[in-house]
Amino acid sequence: MAGPDNHRIVKLTLDERTVVRRSADIEHERAVAIYDLIEDNRFAPVGDYLGPYHVNLGIADNRIVLDIADVEDRSLGKVVLPLASFRKIVKDYFAVCESYYAAIKTSSPSQIEAIDMGRRGLHNEGSELLIERLAGKIDIDFATGRRLFTLLCVLHIRG
Repeated sequence: MAGPDNHRIVKLTLDERTVVRRSADIEHERAVAIYDLIEDNRFAPVGDYLGPYHVNLGIADNRIVLDIADVEDRSLGKVVLPLASFRKIVKDYFAVCESYYAAIKTSSPSQIEAIDMGRRGLHNEGSELLIERLAGKIDIDFATGRRLFTLLCVLHIRG
């Protein structure tokens, strides 16, 4: 039986076949999200699986794909979610992020803080949606949901 230390991701990769190029800021966000996720996460696929896990996160055929393997890279299966339910929140999140980065250059600290609160709120909403859609398939905590949502957003960037 798997213990709490086994309910975790120890390696995460992004399926980036469609990615052309990203800015240094986005690459930094990606690296930090992966690092933070590996350091602290809860990831427990439903079933008799023994972790810890290697996960490849990707987008294929308008679906989010979590390809799960054991630490010896033996496939344990894939969890596939429709991408459609995430499109609006990702689009809104990107729009607020653009406003935030523009505001940093010219706005007052209180204006920047207000935009940042909206950005964090959308990020939380996307994380909660991801947790909800994974329910019954994979049990994750909120912090893991946030980091996975960040990486999902990174995969949406097309150069």
